[in-house]
Amino acid sequence: MSRLYLLHKPYRVLSQFRDDQGRATLGDYLHVKDIYPAGRLDYDSEGLLLLTDDGALIHRIAHPRHKQPKTYWAQVEGHINDAALQALRQGITLTDGPTRPAKAQRIAPPAIAQRTPPIDPKRHPRTSWLELIISEGRNRQVRRMTAHVGLPTLRLIRAAVGPWWLDPLAPGEWRSETLHAPRPPSRPAKSPGRGRRRKPR
Repeated sequence: MSRLYLLHKPYRVLSQFRDDQGRATLGDYLHVKDIYPAGRLDYDSEGLLLLTDDGALIHRIAHPRHKQPKTYWAQVEGHINDAALQALRQGITLTDGPTRPAKAQRIAPPAIAQRTPPIDPKRHPRTSWLELIISEGRNRQVRRMTAHVGLPTLRLIRAAVGPWWLDPLAPGEWRSETLHAPRPPSRPAKSPGRGRRRKPR
């Protein structure tokens, strides 16, 4: 039996519990001892972060060998054309080698809270939303992939890791699950109970 915590990591929060530079951390939102992230999200990325005290579960979730699919929503600069989608679906070559083929499609703006601070419409008057599903975890991979096809990422949200989804958590909210089986559970119901919202001190 393992306890898994699902947190909606806000923008500009570190994926760690302490920081000697005074930046916001997970400890400002989730007050649970001896848990660790199963994977990370960049400081300037948002969305689903999974945490647990079970090392074997962290390995099953985060290790590339298990190829857990990760779903991202990216607000990009410009119009997403068919050529860009096809390149992402076929796999593209980055500086550290070719990527695996991704699932890529245009989406409507997701029903999610506005970022603080928001994207400046004067600086970025034309944006689009892309859903990208990958099974790798390279450093800043999604941002590099979209930039490679001429679509710089302005906002990046991780919507899902394997069967676990961000919905319905708002930024800073969390919930927990008890896993009784060695295999991950199916996607939760539409409106599971929310954890308590933690505000930075």
